[in-house]
Amino acid sequence: MLRLGEFHKLIIDRDVEPGLYLRNDDGDEVLLPGKDMPKSFRLGEVIEVFVYLDHKERPIATTRQPLIQTGRFAYLRCTSTTGIGAFVDWGMDKELLVPFANQEDSMRKGDSYVVYMGLDEVTGRLVGYTKLSKFLRCEKSDLKRYEQVDLLVSHFTELGANVIVNDRHRGMIFNNSIFEEIHVGDRMKGYVKNVRVDGKLDIVLQPEGERGVADSTALVYAAIEKNGGVLPLHDKSSAEDIYAMLGISKKVFKRAVSALYKERRIELNKDSISITAGRA
Repeated sequence: MLRLGEFHKLIIDRDVEPGLYLRNDDGDEVLLPGKDMPKSFRLGEVIEVFVYLDHKERPIATTRQPLIQTGRFAYLRCTSTTGIGAFVDWGMDKELLVPFANQEDSMRKGDSYVVYMGLDEVTGRLVGYTKLSKFLRCEKSDLKRYEQVDLLVSHFTELGANVIVNDRHRGMIFNNSIFEEIHVGDRMKGYVKNVRVDGKLDIVLQPEGERGVADSTALVYAAIEKNGGVLPLHDKSSAEDIYAMLGISKKVFKRAVSALYKERRIELNKDSISITAGRA
């Protein structure tokens, strides 16, 4: 079975006038239209394609990259609204329908939304959802503290930025852990700070733990070297100045400076830090 909204590695079976017929090992076939055919190919060759439904609701293959896949989330622009719902651009010829029943709030043309793509339970067609809660796992995750994760910012509250973690879990970056401007729809790397009993994740944007100390220590020392052996930052510097110069929080900076000082690699001055004399 060729699952819709996913990539498949298929065999080029035959070359016909509309394009190439591809098949899997079970004999399931799909057409790759001529406009998406590779410039050179040979029968029997394996090719990776994305499978979706065309305007006539027929399975079709493409070599183009969609903006979203089944079971994933993406930030997509609404191109139109109709009597059955809203349509969003997901990089394919046929736009993705987000039915009214699947919308958290009424969607407006020109605005962008975090969308989940899945199969409609009745029709089996690919549809979008902006009601995201049921697609985010609530059970305790198997993610470990300090583990690096992929993030998608879904919305903001008074507490901070709500993020989708690894396309599966709910996460929160609290305001006191945000040191850069972030927006809904932004994708970035983050790190697990805490796994709560309710399964939600506390996320930070800089690494913590042993890895975080090692990474930030190397970053700070390299910055001092690059700046001629002296960096105009110290423990009284503002968090904004530290982030502007190094891209890390004040807490991470102070931890790195402490580690470097204990190793006698730097000296602490009144208004700067510098490489220890004799090491530069």
